[in-house]
Amino acid sequence: MNIFNKMKEEFKLKDFQVENTIKLIDDGNTIPFIARYRKEMTGSLDDQILREFYDRLVYLRNLEEKREQVKGLISELEKLTPEIEKKLELAETITEIDDIYRPFRPKRKTRATVAKQRGLEPLADIIFKQEVKEDIINIASEYVNEENEVPTAEDALKGAMDIIAEIISDNADYRNMIRKETFKNGIIVSKCSKENVESVYEMYYDFKEPVKRIAGHRVLALNRGEKEGFLNVKIDSPIDDIYKKLNKLISKNNKYTENIICNIIDDSYKRLIEPSIEREIRNDITQKAEEGAIKVFGQNLKQLLLQPPIKNKVVLALDPGFRTGCKVAVIDGTGKVLTTDVVYPTPPKNKIEESKEKLIPLIKKFNVELIAIGNGTASRETEMFTVDMIKEIDRKIYYVIVNEAGASVYSASKLGADEFPEYDVALRSAVSIGRRLQDPLAELVKIEPKSIGVGQYQHDMNQKRLGMVLSDVVEDCVNSVGVDLNTASASLLSYVSGVTSSIAKSIISYREENGKFENRRQLLKVKKLGPKAFEQSAGFLRITDGDNTLDKTGVHPESYDAVDKLINKLGYTYEDVKNNKIKGISSKIENINSLAEEIGIGTPTLIDIIKELEKPGRDPRDEMPKPILRNDILSIDDLEEGMILKGTVRNVIDFGLFVDIGVHQDGLIHISQLTDKFIKHPLEVVSVGDIIDVKVLSIDKNKNRISLSMKI
Repeated sequence: MNIFNKMKEEFKLKDFQVENTIKLIDDGNTIPFIARYRKEMTGSLDDQILREFYDRLVYLRNLEEKREQVKGLISELEKLTPEIEKKLELAETITEIDDIYRPFRPKRKTRATVAKQRGLEPLADIIFKQEVKEDIINIASEYVNEENEVPTAEDALKGAMDIIAEIISDNADYRNMIRKETFKNGIIVSKCSKENVESVYEMYYDFKEPVKRIAGHRVLALNRGEKEGFLNVKIDSPIDDIYKKLNKLISKNNKYTENIICNIIDDSYKRLIEPSIEREIRNDITQKAEEGAIKVFGQNLKQLLLQPPIKNKVVLALDPGFRTGCKVAVIDGTGKVLTTDVVYPTPPKNKIEESKEKLIPLIKKFNVELIAIGNGTASRETEMFTVDMIKEIDRKIYYVIVNEAGASVYSASKLGADEFPEYDVALRSAVSIGRRLQDPLAELVKIEPKSIGVGQYQHDMNQKRLGMVLSDVVEDCVNSVGVDLNTASASLLSYVSGVTSSIAKSIISYREENGKFENRRQLLKVKKLGPKAFEQSAGFLRITDGDNTLDKTGVHPESYDAVDKLINKLGYTYEDVKNNKIKGISSKIENINSLAEEIGIGTPTLIDIIKELEKPGRDPRDEMPKPILRNDILSIDDLEEGMILKGTVRNVIDFGLFVDIGVHQDGLIHISQLTDKFIKHPLEVVSVGDIIDVKVLSIDKNKNRISLSMKI
């Protein structure tokens, strides 16, 4: 297989794009760096395409390695024929290569291997050729051998049939046909494994759906229900069609062998092929379902991480709790913790007035502007208390319900202990809740991505694959926003292109020993950060008030000379850039391609430079919808069918989305209620963090369920 041509064809790219992208990857460049600073070489491929390109390149290279390995193993056995070599060359998946190698793979003890040891392979060859002209039992009697444990002709025949059954099972062409037929026409069936048991899997207690059409989220639900012991799941294969095709491929219509061959096919399929193919197909649809779910999780995570920061606001963070009380942290506009406390405004203690006496003076003393309330246990009661409390303050104060998923993971982690050794676990959680309102990205990078809670069935998936994909998402988000070199934590720095965990710690150490970075060039003085790491990271690390105005932009240091030429050509100065007086620069350029050539850079790079100069220090998150600030409360009892409300999208899944409408319990919008147009997935319409208008369709107070619609 020619990997170059395969990549070109699959991704519909030009020769230079494939060649340069492979070279950039092999030279150790990161995906964010390639996407942002090597657009001329890749034809402006974005980070998503580049990651897909990278994954496919790795797969194809592994496929080639497997192909050569199997070819070598068969060759060592002196059984490599031109036909097998051709099949190996044409194989496009690792499964196909495994099928080709199956007959040559060393086997554990099977019925067929035992029969071979008893000398019955020649009899099997005679039967399988189907050229005999007498009753097979007569031929089989010649293989009776007491010493070899073949006491009768029937035993000899049975052993020979076992050998042929395994030959059929090992045939790559037969298996491929059966696999395709089962996927195309098979039915996945689920039954309840326990009588009269209520569970969340009740819709699958008598369930059937074609394998080729089953949705990914249903595959994952069936797997979980089976794992938890509520469901029995199997695939009903199109057995009649499979038998017809196998008979057509194998049987030669010899009257002496016809019935025997039919029996062998039946045994081979039911005993050896069907269980194996069912496992393969279920593994395959599970893998596809997991990939789909991981992709959705990644898109949700990206939207969550890119929520706009609420800058320069003093926040009072509340981590609700019943028995242990409500943990309190006051955080200034830079994320510094000013004070902490614990109050008990909820059951069982209900110290409402005492809690107000503690919190109101704090709000006034530190000029608190926003209250962040975690959405976990006792959130509803804490929200009611907060609404009542802020009515007693003589200025407008708003509160926001913050998704606290993962806050407890962070607070109990080594990272949390290192960052706040003076606070206990509960107070660290309050700090995390407040900070994730101020700057979601900077705070959420401290938490293992899969613990953030914007996916479905994440704990059932391949954890290594999930971790890799989500880590890539975080990396892309961090680098798209950029990182303040003088304030970023080690957690945030470690996601910057080219910056490893050890380099991140070295940056922090350098900062502590030498004070603030004044320019990007100082990075080269940091231990372990060499020229390659500098090249990969410098453009993503920002210095707000440094020696060089360009250091606060996304312009890479390698392009600083080009910027000199550009601003001189257009009659500007660096003071103009610094004072943000360079807006409208695009209107002064008549031919951007000619200008790029004159300056000596590519057009895509020039376009990016102009964007940065027009908005130096621009934060792309500022364009995202802001969180809803509330100062009053609704309960599920206040809802009525037909009511129109504003809500925040909390999670998007395959069959719909969950929306926070301010009543503590998120409402569900089924995919059918999103739009009148046909859509394959809710992400075509909305993303996590979107502020949307919804209509209440129904309220089930007993089950605490709210159904919503975007069709208003």
